[in-house]
Amino acid sequence: MKEVRENLKLILKTLPEKPGVYRFLDENGTVLYVGKAKRLKRRVSSYFNKDHDSAKVRMLVTKIRDIQTTVVDTEWEALLLENSMIKQFKPHYNIMLKDDKSYPWIAVTKEEFPRIFPTRRPEPDKMQLFGPYSSVRQMNVLLDTINEMFPLRKCRRLVKNDRPCMQYQIHKCPAPCCGYIAAEQYQANIQKIVEIIKGNRKEVVNRLKEEMMKCAEKWEFEEAGRIKEQIAILENFVVKSVVVSPQLTNLDVFGMEEDEDCAYISFLRIVDGAIVQAHTLEINNKMDRGGEDLLWAGILEMDARLGGLFPSILVPFAPTLETDKWSFQVPQRGEKRKLVELAERNAHFYMLEKKKRQDLVNPERRSQRVLMALQQALGMKTLPRRIECFDNSNTQGEEPVAAMSCFIDGKPAKSEYRHFNIKTVVGADDFASMEEVIYRRYHRLLEEGKPLPDLVVIDGGKGQLNAAWKAVEALHIEDRLMMVGIAKRLEDIFKVGDEYPIYIDKKSEAQKLLQHVRDEVHRFGITHHRKRRSKTSIASVLDDAPGIGPVLKQRLLSKFKSVARIRKATKEELAEVVGPKKAETLDSYLKTV
Repeated sequence: MKEVRENLKLILKTLPEKPGVYRFLDENGTVLYVGKAKRLKRRVSSYFNKDHDSAKVRMLVTKIRDIQTTVVDTEWEALLLENSMIKQFKPHYNIMLKDDKSYPWIAVTKEEFPRIFPTRRPEPDKMQLFGPYSSVRQMNVLLDTINEMFPLRKCRRLVKNDRPCMQYQIHKCPAPCCGYIAAEQYQANIQKIVEIIKGNRKEVVNRLKEEMMKCAEKWEFEEAGRIKEQIAILENFVVKSVVVSPQLTNLDVFGMEEDEDCAYISFLRIVDGAIVQAHTLEINNKMDRGGEDLLWAGILEMDARLGGLFPSILVPFAPTLETDKWSFQVPQRGEKRKLVELAERNAHFYMLEKKKRQDLVNPERRSQRVLMALQQALGMKTLPRRIECFDNSNTQGEEPVAAMSCFIDGKPAKSEYRHFNIKTVVGADDFASMEEVIYRRYHRLLEEGKPLPDLVVIDGGKGQLNAAWKAVEALHIEDRLMMVGIAKRLEDIFKVGDEYPIYIDKKSEAQKLLQHVRDEVHRFGITHHRKRRSKTSIASVLDDAPGIGPVLKQRLLSKFKSVARIRKATKEELAEVVGPKKAETLDSYLKTV
C-alpha cells in the first residue's frame, strides 16, 4: 500500500496545469471514474489533499491504484472527451443514464425502399433513429399520420413478385416488389417523412403545395387531388400539436430536477411554435456531481440521440463552460420563460411518478426515504424510527390533560398512543404541565427497561421545548434522544438551544411527516379532553341533585342519554325513572342550575 501511495504521489507531481480528462483505475486496471478538468494537476490533486464530506468520494479514493490522463486544448474538448470515455468504459462511479431501454424509437431502415416502424431495440448501423418517445401515444399518432399520407413498404424482406399483395390493394403499400414505384420517388417520400418526424411540418406542407400546383398546371388533377389530401392530413395533425407560441421556432429547451441520487433532465423541442418532441432523461448521480455537469450530460446525450440540437437552447441556468456550438439563454419572463418552467415541471412530475411507482412496488422504500430525509434535515445521528409527540390541552385553566402520539417507521402506531391527566400542576401552566408529562413518560420507560424514542416532538414554541428539556436533563438522558419543538403559528422547527428555526421545505415529505405526527396528537388529545369534560359536566349537575344517588343517576342517563334531555323531560317522564316525589324535587332543582 505504501508503494501505491508513492506511485500516486509521483503521478500527481508530474500532472500538467492544462485542460484534460483523467481516469482513476483500480488494482485490476478497471476504470473506476472518468472526469474532466480545466487544470488537471489542481483537480486531480484535490481528491487526495483534503477530507471529503461525501462517503462515495472517500470510498473511490481508497480504491485508486493508478491515474491516466489525456491533455486537450480547451475545456470544451475535455467535456466531449469525458462524455465519450464514460460511454466507452461505463465506470462504476460516473453518472449513468437509466432509461436506455425504456422508451421506443421511430426507425427508418437503411435500404433502397426503407421501412418505418417503432422499435425498442435501436440498431444505429441498420437504421436511422428518431426519439426516444416518452409518450407511446404521441409516437403512434405520428406514425398513423405518416401511414395515412404515404403508402410504405410493410414486409420485412423485399422479394420480387409479379402480383402485389393485399396491402397494395388497400392503398397501404406502393408495391416496390413489383416495380410499381421508382426508388427515387420512394426516397423522396421518405425524405418528406423524415422532415415531418423532425418537426419541420410547415416546410413539408409548403413543398407539397408546390408539387400540387405543378401537377395542376400539367392537368394531372388526380395526382394533385392526392397531394391535396396529404396536405389536409398533415395540417390536421399540426393543429393537434401542442402549440406554445407561433413566434417561437427552432428552439431546444432543458429543465432539471434533482433528488438524493438522481437528476432528471427534461427536454422539449419547439418547431414552428409547437412542441414536436418531449423527453426526460434519468441520470444516476453516483458522485454528487454539480448541477452544471448533470445539465451538460443531458445536453450532450440529446445532441447525440437527435443527431444535433438547434443552435439556440433555453436553459434554467447559464453554463460557465463556453462553446461556439450553441447559444444558451436563461429567459426571465415571457413565452421563453414559460417554456423553461414547463420543462422543469415535466422533470419534477417525472421524478414524482418514479417515486410513486417505487412506493407501489416497495411501500417500505418510501418510509425509509422520508425518515432519511428527516434525519438529514434535523442533523440526527440515527434514523428516527420511533417518534413521539406531546401536546397539552385545557379549558380556561380547568381539566388540564396531555396527549402523546407515536409513529414507528413513519406510520401511526395507535396502540402506543397515551393520555396523561396532569397531577401536580394547578391551573393553566402549560410549561409546567409539559415538564411533568415528559418526566413521567420517560421515567416510567427507564424503570421498565423499555427503549426510548429516537425523536421527541413538542407541539409548541421555545418555552414548551425548554420546559420539556428540563425533564430530560433531570433524567440524564440528553444524549439518548433528540427533541424538537413545532411553533404553532408558522410551523417552524426549533432544536434545544438554537436561536433560529431549522429550515425544512414546507412541501417536503419530512415536513409533512412532522405535521402528520403533530396533527395526530391534536386529534387524540382533543377527543380525550372532550370526553373528560363531558363526564365532568354530567357529574357536576346530577351529583348535587337532592335525592339522586349513583344508582338513580345511572338510570336517568341510561333512559335519557344526556343531561340536556333530562332537562327537557316532563315530570311524568322523570317519575317513570325516579318516582313522583323525587321527580318533583329533580325538576325544581334542574330549573335552578
